Amino acid sequence: MTYVFLTERQIRMSTYREHTKVIQIGDRKIGGGNPILIQSMTNTKTEDVQATTEQILALEKAGCDIIRCAVPTMEAAQALKEIKKQIHIPLVADIHFDYRLAIAAMENGADKIRINPGNIGSIQRIKAVVDVAKERNIPIRVGVNSGSLEKDLVEKYHGVTAEGLVESALDKVHIIEELGYDNLVISIKSSDVLMCARAHELIAQKTRYPLHVGITEAGTLYSGNIKSAIGLGIILYQGIGDTIRVSLTGAPLEEVKSAKRILKTLGLRKGGVEVVSCPTCGRTRIDLIGLANQVETMVQDIPLDIKVAVMGCVVNGPGEAKEADIGIAGGDGVGLLIKKGEVVRKIPEDQLLAVLREELMNWSE
Repeated sequence: MTYVFLTERQIRMSTYREHTKVIQIGDRKIGGGNPILIQSMTNTKTEDVQATTEQILALEKAGCDIIRCAVPTMEAAQALKEIKKQIHIPLVADIHFDYRLAIAAMENGADKIRINPGNIGSIQRIKAVVDVAKERNIPIRVGVNSGSLEKDLVEKYHGVTAEGLVESALDKVHIIEELGYDNLVISIKSSDVLMCARAHELIAQKTRYPLHVGITEAGTLYSGNIKSAIGLGIILYQGIGDTIRVSLTGAPLEEVKSAKRILKTLGLRKGGVEVVSCPTCGRTRIDLIGLANQVETMVQDIPLDIKVAVMGCVVNGPGEAKEADIGIAGGDGVGLLIKKGEVVRKIPEDQLLAVLREELMNWSE
């Protein structure tokens, strides 16, 4: 008899995610233990088909799995039809206030819609949206943000709280369920990292619908990445979350890069070169910061699942890089190429980057 022993971490990370409902979005699936998918949102005017399509194609190449577009006008809804013809990943239409835009978006090819039933209007308008979604089997993402929590729930919980967010989201879900539809994804977001984490812990115990996870209004590239990494890390580590977005005040490409790194760091996604580098110190004799950034940029298009180390001196570099598959270290005009902690050869410092790329492009185990 063979026994398989799971670590506490493996048990935790499989608890909720493996038991969520499987939802089909275009040709992708989330929930039920399927891989966590990365989302981003275009920042072009959706009415501009060319600009929007070009941005989506760039995001696809970077590793985006699902893309969301704002649909504030009927022209934007109609533009989805042309955009869909030119992209290869599922498209989500982001709708606020006007139920007619949600219907038009679905009629023009949206693979999923994102709505807040609370700002769509009357139950008749919500039903009109649900009827079209049901007819076409299009998932609905029910989104609730802390900034738009209903006044009665704020009063009930004496402020904006995790408990209030969960109750608000489940209320919206129940409205759609009562209309006979359960092809749903839930999103509860807050810019308060710990509140957001707590809300996900609570809702994961109350529903089997897959969860779209993110820290809303996280901030700039610097602060937004820190808040998102902490928040998503807490939530995903508990086995909660089926699809994610890193919301940054910056280029959508940066959102995808950050999301991939978060998933890889948590062991939830494989593939892609991981770059590790030492901190600068008084022994550093090269432009370590510049070199590390160059390496990180260079490896973006290299489809390997390995670890690359960039070290700032030849003294401790080989030892510090021993857990990496390959690395470079340099100083005083001389550089080292290192594999598994062993020095392979010395090379001129100004050739380090080129030699490393050549090694990676011809990599074999």
